[in-house]
Amino acid sequence: MGFIAFLILGLIAGAIAKAILPGRQGGGWIATLVLGVIGALLGGWIGGAVFGVPLDTFWSIQTWLVAIIGSIIVLVIYGFVTRKSSRA
Repeated sequence: MGFIAFLILGLIAGAIAKAILPGRQGGGWIATLVLGVIGALLGGWIGGAVFGVPLDTFWSIQTWLVAIIGSIIVLVIYGFVTRKSSRA
């Protein structure tokens, strides 16, 4: 899968992750989309390294699932980091 396709996948996965997560996370939609791209990269790396999920095609359900799960993980971590820093 090409770099541009992975960016588009990350942007969409970040928006889906934002819709799935309950509550309000810090940052706006731009931060969420950037974190979605980072999460898609993380999910792709974890999916490929640990589970052996091939990320060859853009329309594969496996590619979308690992990207969305990676985005959710990154958004949760970002929520914990920003919540703790705003309380200090």
